[in-house]
Amino acid sequence: MTRVLHTGDTHLGYQQYNSPERRQDFLEAFRTVVEDAVADDVDAVVHAGDLFHDRRPGLVDLQGTVDILRVLEDADIPFLAVVGNHESKRDAQWLDLFADLGLATRLGAEPVVVDDVALYGLDFVPRSRRDDLTYDFDAVPDDAAYATLVSHGLFEPFAHADWDTETVLEESTVDFDAVLLGDNHKPDTAEVRDTWVTYCGSTERASASEREDRGYNLVDFADDEVAISRRGLSSTREFVFVDADLAEGEGVDRVQERVRQHDLEDAVVIVTVEGEGRPIAPAAIEELAIDRGALVARVNDRRDLPDEDEDVSVSFANPDDAVRERVREMGLSNAALEIDETVRSGDLADSNVRESVERRVRDLLEDDESAFEPAPEREPGDEDVTTVADQLADGSEAADATAAESTDSADADGDAAAATNGGETVANEADDATDDTASGDINDGDSDAAETEETTDADADADTASLGDFA
Repeated sequence: MTRVLHTGDTHLGYQQYNSPERRQDFLEAFRTVVEDAVADDVDAVVHAGDLFHDRRPGLVDLQGTVDILRVLEDADIPFLAVVGNHESKRDAQWLDLFADLGLATRLGAEPVVVDDVALYGLDFVPRSRRDDLTYDFDAVPDDAAYATLVSHGLFEPFAHADWDTETVLEESTVDFDAVLLGDNHKPDTAEVRDTWVTYCGSTERASASEREDRGYNLVDFADDEVAISRRGLSSTREFVFVDADLAEGEGVDRVQERVRQHDLEDAVVIVTVEGEGRPIAPAAIEELAIDRGALVARVNDRRDLPDEDEDVSVSFANPDDAVRERVREMGLSNAALEIDETVRSGDLADSNVRESVERRVRDLLEDDESAFEPAPEREPGDEDVTTVADQLADGSEAADATAAESTDSADADGDAAAATNGGETVANEADDATDDTASGDINDGDSDAAETEETTDADADADTASLGDFA
């Protein structure tokens, strides 16, 4: 019998919620998987992509990864992997560096034989390139009784699928007995054309929608059969999910009561509020959770609450108009315009603006340096000068026409404050998943807009477009 440990979506280097402890959690989860592999004396560890959360992992993350892979090397267990969308680079991959160090093997069209199993690899391929993709693999060696494909992407028949598994199996030059996948953070298994197709899930929770326990797969090849079993990781950081469904008249006191019912020590606490109750102040609930020992606390108020003071009318200057006019005058480069859109996005939590801007600038420096060239001279009336404010205005001309006479006193106060403070805003009620900003990433299939994964940072690069998602 040949036993392979199938893991993936470890997302090393992800500093979730801007917490250094969470960054370390992702590394420790991977370490636990490797230690389990050694303890079980598996024949190989197969990683199905997104070893790293970012295409430019930090030095500490690289050092930690090398240290963990050396544990496998010392146990004489091969580490076989493909490249995922989060870590994909245009040139050499980090996986190639580990291969040069003798710590990993990058799977591809040429098989790597482990005992009697031939393993092939297919890196993440953007949708724009799949129409021309040929599934040409070298022949299965005579000493291999099984053939397995390892890949990264959203394959049918699983959630958010955009890759036809039947096409892959039909057009491949090899008849595969199993397909081991990464990208979906939710584990699942199905049979397609007499072939077992399985996701191992992620090793740490990359978003609040991933409530199930994290883990990996064990794949056994024996007696002309493929057997897939699931093993959970019990040592990952505890997430405490507090769901509060408020009845009419109930408010923050009821939510705090629900929070007090849980042991929060060192946990990530996610409070979800629904129902017909009164508006709440998320800060008060988050502070309570932190005071009770939580590492991180986030409140997601999913209610669409009516405005309380609809009879009050306030006149104020529209800060979007001022910003739009100033951007036109500055003649910014394409890169600067993209940064303007990122900074002013209402869907991005303040705590994640810096990381998102930094990542976008690095991507542009690597992929499109021309984006930093100064823009040509522009007049205020030029149609090609756009900012996020323009895009919002285009979406609702009626809203622009009435912006100066808003009847929403709460919003009016907020916008007035933004105008007097240079347009700065504070997202006090940002959803947990905006901390995972536009992941990734791909998660367990929860498609709520409020829990969008960070993966869409790769959407700016057509060659490394996110499949998510974090999603």
